[in-house]
Amino acid sequence: MNRDVDIYVLLTNTGTLFSKTIQLYTKNRLNHASIAFDQELTEVYSFGRKNPSNPFLAGFVREDVRGAFFEDSLCSLFKCTISHSTYVCIRNQIRYMEKNRDQYKYNLLGMVGVMLNIELKRDYAYFCSQFVASVFEQSGFVLVDKPALFVTPGDFEQTSKLELVYQGKLHTYTGVQTELQASGAFQTA
Repeated sequence: MNRDVDIYVLLTNTGTLFSKTIQLYTKNRLNHASIAFDQELTEVYSFGRKNPSNPFLAGFVREDVRGAFFEDSLCSLFKCTISHSTYVCIRNQIRYMEKNRDQYKYNLLGMVGVMLNIELKRDYAYFCSQFVASVFEQSGFVLVDKPALFVTPGDFEQTSKLELVYQGKLHTYTGVQTELQASGAFQTA
């Protein structure tokens, strides 16, 4: 079976102190990136907090975007149509990371590298947008025309390889949106 498959990139703003700090630098309204395997957002992965109440314990996570941590989040959901073989490659990378999650860390140093325009690569360490860009890149599908170490969530909003599906409050997203809902004004409250 070699048909094309849709995969999703979810950008969010949780309103946390860490998110606000990132926003001061990036000037982007959304500062967290995740990969979702389904439109309903039941299977979402990223690099972020392992425990929502502790920002210092971070790494590879399967996110519960319907949980309390994301309750007041703003979001943009993008769709990307990829080949079945690219999808399998992305799936396999995520499965490997999930199986070996304890060896993966959050790449805070890499984020500093983005700010200073210095490539600070660490083995088994990613920040959220680096993770998303790297997984696609290692599967042979480059989303953003720059090294994954320098990709910010805002870069995903600018690429022509992603199609906007929904924009607004994450908790109001139902997984099946009409074109009218997707083209509505972005809520900033």
